[in-house]
Amino acid sequence: MTPAAPPHRGEGPRRGRGSGLRRRLLGRRPLRARLALVTATAVALVALGVLAAAYVVIRYELVRQLDLQLKQQAGTIAQQTHGGPGRGVLFNQCVWRAAPACAQIVPADPTAPGQQDLVLPVTGATRRVAAGTLGPYYSDITHDGRPMRMLTVPLQDRKGRALQVATRSDTVDLGVRQAGLYLGAVGAVGVLLAAVLGYAASRTSLRPVTRLTATAERIAATRDPAHRIELPPYEARRQDEITSLATSFNTMLGELEEAVAAQRRLVADASHELRTPLTALRTNAELLARADRLSAAQRERASDALGRQLREVTGMVNDLIELARDEEPQPLVEQVRLDRLTERCVAEARGHWPAAVFTADVTEVTVPGVPARLARLLSNLLDNAAKFSPAGAVVEVRLTRTDGTAELTVRDHGPGISAEDLPYVFDRFYRSRQARALPGSGLGLAMARQIARAHGAELTAEQAETGGARFRLAFPLGGGA
Repeated sequence: MTPAAPPHRGEGPRRGRGSGLRRRLLGRRPLRARLALVTATAVALVALGVLAAAYVVIRYELVRQLDLQLKQQAGTIAQQTHGGPGRGVLFNQCVWRAAPACAQIVPADPTAPGQQDLVLPVTGATRRVAAGTLGPYYSDITHDGRPMRMLTVPLQDRKGRALQVATRSDTVDLGVRQAGLYLGAVGAVGVLLAAVLGYAASRTSLRPVTRLTATAERIAATRDPAHRIELPPYEARRQDEITSLATSFNTMLGELEEAVAAQRRLVADASHELRTPLTALRTNAELLARADRLSAAQRERASDALGRQLREVTGMVNDLIELARDEEPQPLVEQVRLDRLTERCVAEARGHWPAAVFTADVTEVTVPGVPARLARLLSNLLDNAAKFSPAGAVVEVRLTRTDGTAELTVRDHGPGISAEDLPYVFDRFYRSRQARALPGSGLGLAMARQIARAHGAELTAEQAETGGARFRLAFPLGGGA
């Protein structure tokens, strides 16, 4: 069996080629042109349907008027010929457009005398009408090359006789043709006008999209998210999808600009904060490189300083890595007894800050979370409270539970938070005037708020009534908590 020849290059299934061509043609046009094309096509289809219906109605009415005229003429001639001749041609003026143009009486018997000079065509249907076996009917005929409309009716006063009345119908044909031309012209003008108006409307409606595209291209070229889509007041007042798209795009650009600015601030702040310990590290490393010139006590102090600075830099880098995480890994989330975790963190804080007095008043609460991350959050709050507390001052920790909410508060009795510092206490690397003389990098509270938000909680700071600072950590509780 001979195998089938492979298809020639470029051959493929013929089905779908037309639709693919239409897609390619439409795809090469801009959106406003495609919208205008679709609008013009829809208007053209509707217009063609309306015009076709109008053409049919006009033709029907013209023909109906001609038929009524023939019917009236037939009734008039029947009355005029009452008792007159029983057969033969009554009017033979078929060339004229006046009515009646042609009229004749036809007997049912084809052999009856007086039928040699009949001018209108006589058929079997005419004989049946004369015989009374067929009712009146209209027909289109041609006489001497001219179109005519003919009515054949039986004569009521003469048995076996039929009356034929005909008149020229070219006036009707002319009127129908003229109506078709006028309707076609109106349709063409309407489609053209619809295309122009559709293009103008699409261009006006899609103007924000054009601005959006230009803004996106400008941002891609300049890498500057400060650009915005400018909406005129009359467009901004419209509540449509395009305006909503432009507004959402501007909002997205604002968020992007803020994120880029925050990233730049983070890099700048991190560089600034790392510059001092790195300089100290380099100094101590260079000093230890000349250890033969130092005494044993000097070498020990330099080594201790180097280790302390390494731990400080390592802790800052770890904090930055932790801040780069936006969400907690879901596989590590479990049900955590927040009261037990709080007691454990308070016990560890007593060991780290022996000069501070920690008190804990907790209620049994269970929340979903990552235990290590929640412990880091509580430790940061406790360290911050102990750092700003004078020796012997009390750091109060309370965990309460109300309907649908668990609230943990950490309150110290230090200098508190000034009104000018309160909006910025959770910013990265922000340190108030009181904190600049204390150890730390200004990342602890920023990390605490990020961990809280990753667990669906909210961390706030406030000035306590009788002095000191109070931090509130609110967890939403489910039905089974």
